[in-house]
Amino acid sequence: MIHTLYYVHDPMCSWCWGYQPTWEKLKAALPEGVSVEYVVGGLAPDSNQPMPAEMRQTISGIWRRIESTLGTTFNHGFWQDCEPRRSTYPACRAVLAAGGQAQGEAMIAAIQRAYYLQAQNPSDTQLLVQLAAELDLEPGQFEKDLHSQAVENALQQQIGLARSLPINGFPSLVLSVEGELPASVSLDYKDPSVSLVHIESLIKGVSE
Repeated sequence: MIHTLYYVHDPMCSWCWGYQPTWEKLKAALPEGVSVEYVVGGLAPDSNQPMPAEMRQTISGIWRRIESTLGTTFNHGFWQDCEPRRSTYPACRAVLAAGGQAQGEAMIAAIQRAYYLQAQNPSDTQLLVQLAAELDLEPGQFEKDLHSQAVENALQQQIGLARSLPINGFPSLVLSVEGELPASVSLDYKDPSVSLVHIESLIKGVSE
C-alpha cells in the first residue's frame, strides 16, 4: 500500500527556502512505499500593489532571522533592487504549469534561486516565463498554461486541500497511511530524522 506524504509549501515562502536542504535529506531517506505529493498552499493572492513599507520591514526581518537561525543564504539586495508585491499566486501557478511538463520541482528550485539568491521578483510573469525557458520548457505552452483556467482550477484545488489538512503554516508535512485520515508530521528545520522517526511510527501504528 502506498502512503502519501503531503509537502505543503509556497515557492515564495522564506521558511520553505530555509527548510529546503533538510527537506531534500528527508525525501532521500523516506521508507519504501511513501510517495511525496507537493501541495502549493497559496501564501498571498494576486496583487499589483507595492508591498507596504511595514510589511517589507517585517519580511526582510524574517529573512535575517532565518539566516541567523539556519544559516540560509539570502540576497538582501532584493529589497532595494525590486518593487516587492505581496503576491505569490503567480509563482504557485508557475509550479503547476511547469508540472504539466514534468518540471514542477525544478520550477520551485528556480523560483527560490531567483528570489532569494538573485534578487529577482517571482511575482512578475516575465520572470516566470524566463525561468521556464532556462529549464528548457516549451515556452509557448508554459505561458499558455500559466494563464489557463485549468491551472487556475488546479491552484484553487490545491489551496483547498492545504486548508483541509492539519497544518500550521508553511512548510508543513502531513502523512496519510494506507488511505487513512492524514496526520500532521513533526518538522525540524535542521534535523530530518525528527520527521523520519514520526513518519515511521505513524506507519507502524496503522500496520499493527
